[in-house]
Amino acid sequence: MSFLQRLKSQILIADGAMGTLLYSFGVDSCSEELNLSQPEQIENIHRAYIDAGADVIQTHTYAANYLKLQRYGLEDSVKEINSAAVQHAKQAAKHRAFVLGTMGGNRGVKPTSISIEEIKRSFREQLYCLLLEGVDGLLLETFYDLEELEAVLTIARKETTLPIVAQVSLMEPGILQNHTPVNTALKRLEELGADVVGLNCRLGPHHMLQALEQIELPKHAFLSAYPNASLPAYTDGKFHYEGDPNYFRSSALEFRQQGIRLLGGCCGTTPEHIKAFALQLKNSVPVTKKIVKQTAAVKVEHHEPKRDFVPLQEIVKERPSVIVELDTPRKLETSKFFEGAKALKDAGIDAITMADNSLAQVRISNESLGYLVKRELGIRPLIHLSCRDRNIIGLQSHLMGLHTLGLHDVLAITGDPARVGDFPGASSVYDVSSFELIHMIKQLNEGLSYSGKDLGQKTAFSIAAAFNPNVRSVEKAVKRLEKKIEYGADYFISQPVYSEEKLIEVYENTKHLKAPIYIGLMPLTGSRNAEFLHNEVPGIKITDSIRDRMAELKDNPVQAAREGVAITKSLIDTALDLFNGIYLITPFLRYELTAELAVYARQRGHERRGNSYVETTIY
Repeated sequence: MSFLQRLKSQILIADGAMGTLLYSFGVDSCSEELNLSQPEQIENIHRAYIDAGADVIQTHTYAANYLKLQRYGLEDSVKEINSAAVQHAKQAAKHRAFVLGTMGGNRGVKPTSISIEEIKRSFREQLYCLLLEGVDGLLLETFYDLEELEAVLTIARKETTLPIVAQVSLMEPGILQNHTPVNTALKRLEELGADVVGLNCRLGPHHMLQALEQIELPKHAFLSAYPNASLPAYTDGKFHYEGDPNYFRSSALEFRQQGIRLLGGCCGTTPEHIKAFALQLKNSVPVTKKIVKQTAAVKVEHHEPKRDFVPLQEIVKERPSVIVELDTPRKLETSKFFEGAKALKDAGIDAITMADNSLAQVRISNESLGYLVKRELGIRPLIHLSCRDRNIIGLQSHLMGLHTLGLHDVLAITGDPARVGDFPGASSVYDVSSFELIHMIKQLNEGLSYSGKDLGQKTAFSIAAAFNPNVRSVEKAVKRLEKKIEYGADYFISQPVYSEEKLIEVYENTKHLKAPIYIGLMPLTGSRNAEFLHNEVPGIKITDSIRDRMAELKDNPVQAAREGVAITKSLIDTALDLFNGIYLITPFLRYELTAELAVYARQRGHERRGNSYVETTIY
């Protein structure tokens, strides 16, 4: 009797985790390679699951695709590893169990980390390897990204008539990370040709059963579930699971009541967990009716957030606007910082921007000083947010904190790598790219967490994105801007520019964009400053003529600073003929320079609008 024929009349028990057992044996690298180097160990684990009662086992090929194997330099071994894995599983099964060829998701919780085209190419290669070895069916598992699973399922269904099991993984019970209700997602998978649809990984029995309560019985397909043993613990540098097999046995009947016909285990499960399921359910008759909770289908209506401010992108569209960056201090003394903030307020700026440990140098939190300058001085803070220092959890928590403090202006940036700063041995997180961070913030503005969970209300962030025009191809840089707009960027803030020619080039290449641009300008303080910026700071290039002008004054620091201000004023004149936004960067907390330039920029802006304005020199 075939795999699908048996599922029509009975519940089948699947195997549990392979990687968990190998990890417990001390394997902490590419475990798929063990199909080649330690075949006996792989076969023994397969046999242990079959002896425990598994009717279905999966090949040890979850990560045996080009994209994942290349991390270990094994990308040329895709065929060899997959072929060996099928042979080991079939040798262990010897007609006692069905063998499913396993292929895992690649995108994880970062939907844009890999393009669909790359995924398709990698998937096809692995698929053909498994099919050539004669598997009994396919298991597509641990897909957090529905787009990816739909793409590969479509390919698989066109290439084979073998049974296909398609399983999604949930960050939150009931919904996928793009906020698709799990019931809707499984229906789509059934329509694309999956014979079995279900859930695996991430959730233990408790939360997986909560999700299953929201899932209807498919019209033609069958339901599957592969829960984790428990939440993982981390002790002495190692992950481990403490799920009790007896707990699995006690939950088995509940899985049956939710309509499950293929029941196995995922992370942390062992042959003992599978034995517990088998003792309770093996060959039992599945249910054909169930009551479904409708909670996942309820659409939560959020009230639009109350905005007591005009977004900067709207201000700069209507009139010339000046914002100024003032770095938070590297020491705990803050008096000069607040003196500078007060001077910049008096200069009439629209916002004060604060970097997020720029150049990976430790500074006082921009969140805390941003809150204080707003509360104490009434200045609008624009908070830079780097992908470098926080994982996905920390980024979302930080954003929720900014919202709670009433700080609604953010600049989403990648962040300089840790090795350039104070602690070169520190980790650079980069869980997400700046594109994904922009998407995360935009999703919060819809009242949804990054995992798709309802937040109860919408945030009101105005999202700036970085723009580096100091590259060989401005056209390519503009393509990145267009992509950032697609992800949700409202406006852009550029790296400092040091030539009128570059300003004109930027204008000609960006004038078609609807999102406005604040042009970055930073006054030079001397020749050494100019040489350091030009030669050592990523994203900044200074023309030879300006470097020569500063070099002539290298022995006169006061005059050199005045020359730096004069150069910046000339750039402001050109910039305001082309753009409405000026972004001044304060060097070394010398706020008197940017305050003077802010007043000058406001004067020039008023003149453009036909208004009289009297310049005030602050120096």
